[in-house]
Amino acid sequence: MPSEILLKMFSYLDAVNLLSVGCVNRRFYHLANDNLIWVRIYAEAFSLKRSHWKVNQAEETAVCSSPLAPEDRDAGHWKKKYIAKQVASVKAAVAQLLQPVNLYTGLPVRIKEALRVSGLGWIIILRDKNGKEYVTERADLSVNDTSVTITWYGKNWPRLATLSTLDLCGVTPVFMDQNKSPGRNGGVSRPRWRSLIAKYSLSDLREATPMGCDGLVRVFCLSPALLVGLWKREDELAFVTATLHLHQLMEKSTLGSPTVPYELPPHSPFLDDIAEYGLHGYQLHMDLHSGGLSYLCATFRNLFSTKGDIAGGHMKLPVINLNNPTQHVPLIGKVGLCWRTNIFEGCIKGCAIMDSTLLDDSGKPFWCFSSPVYMRPSRSPCGTCSFLGQQYCVDYEDGEGRAHADVVWIEETREYFIISLAFYLSVARINRWFGTQY
Repeated sequence: MPSEILLKMFSYLDAVNLLSVGCVNRRFYHLANDNLIWVRIYAEAFSLKRSHWKVNQAEETAVCSSPLAPEDRDAGHWKKKYIAKQVASVKAAVAQLLQPVNLYTGLPVRIKEALRVSGLGWIIILRDKNGKEYVTERADLSVNDTSVTITWYGKNWPRLATLSTLDLCGVTPVFMDQNKSPGRNGGVSRPRWRSLIAKYSLSDLREATPMGCDGLVRVFCLSPALLVGLWKREDELAFVTATLHLHQLMEKSTLGSPTVPYELPPHSPFLDDIAEYGLHGYQLHMDLHSGGLSYLCATFRNLFSTKGDIAGGHMKLPVINLNNPTQHVPLIGKVGLCWRTNIFEGCIKGCAIMDSTLLDDSGKPFWCFSSPVYMRPSRSPCGTCSFLGQQYCVDYEDGEGRAHADVVWIEETREYFIISLAFYLSVARINRWFGTQY
């Protein structure tokens, strides 16, 4: 077919369909870059529509020939300009929504609205040993106080023995109005940016120690914060769950490349000469939840430590004192990690999602994490307190520090109590953040 006829046909397409047509072959790609087509799309989106003009053929011709001069530009110039301006408009709208900050969590108040406006979503890419990719879209999404939980499941997972890696990526529509009218383009694949968040190895998953199990599945925790469920009978994938803390989630999910995660900018410390600077004034907000159930939602203020609590490269930050019963905190209900697929559902006893947001003395997030955790029976009973019931401990660790909690089951009231909680912060992290030299 002559190029002139194809160009005429392409001129009736919107931006999304025009980009899709350009992926057919090399000839269509060059024709779909035509500046005369894209300058009309640009003008309608950013010039004429914003001025509330009634567009006629003469005005379109004038705009395309005189002020915008598409024939003087390289092929694809106005396509790039249109896409860049669309992306900038989304970023500006999202940045405005992220400005107000919650005083208790140090996180944006309107994060849910920012997620909706940006159209941000998440996918997992399963890659087999031959390099073939299986892209799985989001199945379930829940936005909690300080984290997002995403679960993928299905009936057509590839066999686990053939898989080598799993990529967790954020995906964002190129155009702002894509997420507002999902059926507008029918079955057309809509262009999206892909940002790698984390890469996981699945090669040795079967030999790993499960975090917990029930009658149907065994669950494994891969760092950082990925939960993989395997069917007990077939030893194949049942579901995959990612828990992502809201702190800098937009940046991590949108600013990386398909192969390289976004690297956070270096922190510039605010120097101060007060005594034991960086060891006091902390505030912790903690959530323990699963499947829409909240077992704990608490804020702990005025946390502090001393130089004497620094040992082994970590500073101990006490949160709940074992010897002070007034600080002990009850958990609501029986703790369990709820899961479901398109056929089955269940609950794994003693497991849950822990969200922790530790703020510094100025109210800025210092250490944030969201991760599956489980209560394992304590090896040594409490020597200073006498309790009736089984004792457990909960642990979490990453490159920034570790957290440890002691939990006891009170048989008389049939409830869990956190009787001890402490955070162990990396001294190197403290020195980088505050500019100190502990």
